[in-house]
Amino acid sequence: FDKYVADKWQCSAAVHTESHSKYLFSLLFYVYQEYLRKLYNLTSTSGGNSGRRHNELMDKLREMQKFFGLQVTGMLDSNTLEVMKKSRCGVPDVAHFSTFPGALKWNKNSLTYRIENYTPDMPQADVDKAIEKAFVVWTKVTPLKITKIYSGTADIMISFVTGDHGDNSPFDGPGGFLAHAFAPSDGIGGDTHFDEEETFTSGSAGYNLFLVAAHEFGHALGLGHSNDPGALMYPIYNYVNPGTFSLSQDDIQGIQSLYGPNPAVPNNPVPDAPKTPNACDPNLSLNAVTTLRGEMIFFKDRFFWRKSSSVANVEQYTMKSFWPEMPDNIDAAYESRERDLVYLFKGNQVWALFGYDIQQGYPQSIQKFGLPAGINKIDAALYNENTGKVLIFVGNKYYSYDEARNKMDNGYPKSIGSSFPGIGGKVDAAVEDNGLMYFFSGSRMFEYNIMSKRVIRVLTTNYFLGC
Repeated sequence: FDKYVADKWQCSAAVHTESHSKYLFSLLFYVYQEYLRKLYNLTSTSGGNSGRRHNELMDKLREMQKFFGLQVTGMLDSNTLEVMKKSRCGVPDVAHFSTFPGALKWNKNSLTYRIENYTPDMPQADVDKAIEKAFVVWTKVTPLKITKIYSGTADIMISFVTGDHGDNSPFDGPGGFLAHAFAPSDGIGGDTHFDEEETFTSGSAGYNLFLVAAHEFGHALGLGHSNDPGALMYPIYNYVNPGTFSLSQDDIQGIQSLYGPNPAVPNNPVPDAPKTPNACDPNLSLNAVTTLRGEMIFFKDRFFWRKSSSVANVEQYTMKSFWPEMPDNIDAAYESRERDLVYLFKGNQVWALFGYDIQQGYPQSIQKFGLPAGINKIDAALYNENTGKVLIFVGNKYYSYDEARNKMDNGYPKSIGSSFPGIGGKVDAAVEDNGLMYFFSGSRMFEYNIMSKRVIRVLTTNYFLGC
């Protein structure tokens, strides 16, 4: 299916901007019906009344768009297509429909698993290690004990299979659906299948087996999908460094609602579990803000929000879902519209993006901007369209970098407070948009008029985030 979608991508992307006619839907229906049938219980796949098929398709698209936090239009727009193309779990997203019926949870706390066969992509010892570690993710926060057996029938049977493998949920080849698992029950319940046509690895290349397995074992233990993009149970594959991985608060609350906390952990301390930032948190602060080809991008911890000027809502993603090799918690960002590049800063390094693609030769040292040798981190950056200068903020001072000459301007650093009256001291993030500068500090955003050199408004940091 994924390859079929890819073949149709260019055509459909061009078509979707035309009128909202039923003819458009009848064409696109046949391309994307399998995705919606499998994951959102689309039933009108052929025959019958074309108007009814058209209406059901729109309803299912709205359901999918709502789940992923997209603009709910019922239209097969570019953002919806982008989500549909991403590699993901094959378990349905809708709670009231499942092709994997079973009990909500296991009625016992001691479970067994068995690996029936191995992928040739990895050494068997690495597969064993990834599978064991994936179970520990869940047993660490619950009373569950999950033990490996080497023969007979286990509660959770694990296998690497291809195509139609006898469970009425065939795999689709490379990309698309990576794996699926069955809800707790007798027989096939708990069983977990990985698509052998994928490339599974222990690192960031291909698909990390530990991450895919940990997600699927959540299903095998009774969890459904989460619409929290920071959760392990989010349906779309996101690479996270396995060495620093930890369950999100959302995942922990979900599994403990089924099995309770781990009694061996005193008072069940989980406050350090990573939380997905809420765009409408009144105390929200941001790491960096930039424009990117007409969009605004807001960075916070390991996440970012995308906002298009044409839609009211914002979309939230993990950094790793776009840039697996880039660190989280970036310090600053700015767009050079002359070069059509976005620069992301973290510590003493900088990355350049063309669109959303990291350019070859990066990361580079931030010293390429002519900063003094003692500066190993910046706080914010923005590109001033009127002057063609990049303003780089460090502490309560800022520098001016001339992109045309690739040289730092003389006479800097200068005081932020004296050059930008009303802004105060340290700046967390900064961006220029529509001729105005926006400075972010804590939970406040200062809208600054460049010509009059004064603050026009003081707003909340999440002003642009639809709150």
